[in-house]
Amino acid sequence: MTTVADAYLTCDRITREQARNFYYGIRLLPPPKRSALCALYALARRVDDIGDGDLPAAAKVEQLARVRKDLADLDGSSDPVLVAVADAARRYPVPLTAFGELIDGVQMDLDGTTYAGFADLVVYCRRVAGSIGRLCLSIFGTGTDPRAVDYADQLGIALQQTNILRDVREDLHNGRVYLPQDELARFGVHLAVDAGGDLHDPDAHLAALLRYAAARAQDWYALGLRLLPHLDRRSAACCGAMAGIYRTLLARIQADPTTVYDKRLSLSAGQKVKVAVGALAGGAR
Repeated sequence: MTTVADAYLTCDRITREQARNFYYGIRLLPPPKRSALCALYALARRVDDIGDGDLPAAAKVEQLARVRKDLADLDGSSDPVLVAVADAARRYPVPLTAFGELIDGVQMDLDGTTYAGFADLVVYCRRVAGSIGRLCLSIFGTGTDPRAVDYADQLGIALQQTNILRDVREDLHNGRVYLPQDELARFGVHLAVDAGGDLHDPDAHLAALLRYAAARAQDWYALGLRLLPHLDRRSAACCGAMAGIYRTLLARIQADPTTVYDKRLSLSAGQKVKVAVGALAGGAR
């Protein structure tokens, strides 16, 4: 039988190994909140891995349905991740329905959804990332201001836009296009790769679109970061560190969109630590 303590250790290991950016922020939380957030991350990661895995589409749909079923009976599970999530949900006001929204977003990927305009993309971002923002908020805790939920949602949407811009090349190789179709047309962009597998942009149209989209994502960060004053210092530091890492990536893309043409842009471990330390010192507020 899986003990709650062992379940949390499993989730901590998953988060430490796989949350390459988020773990720098999560480490700034006090142990009870850190354990709870690792549990939520581990389950969210499971959902994402189903969508990104190599199984046939039908098997992925079946696995997503299984996660939905598991969420309806958390207390009856012996799965370590689910045991930890169940305990976290007993200790904090975790909106478990947010996991259902995440599953809906992953299903959009399985359906091969494309996005006619930015408003359509926001729906996707809200499902796959706004949901995570709201889950995190349940652990961070906040006052009585109902706007905090909206801020957490907006911050998640900002993070997902950063992911989309960072991963244009990788997503294209996987047959996925998240950039809105009307914006691709407006900027005259035909997404393609060259003989070496790098993004092909002979007329700098894609660079112009990415710079435009990055500036818009910065506006979403400005909206979402209004959350920080509503959080206690450690939770604000965690949130600020996670957002700071992604916002730094976004600033680099905005300054030079070609940095994502041939690789997956990332920060070094030292750079991530610097952002996290700055957040803990209050620099992200």
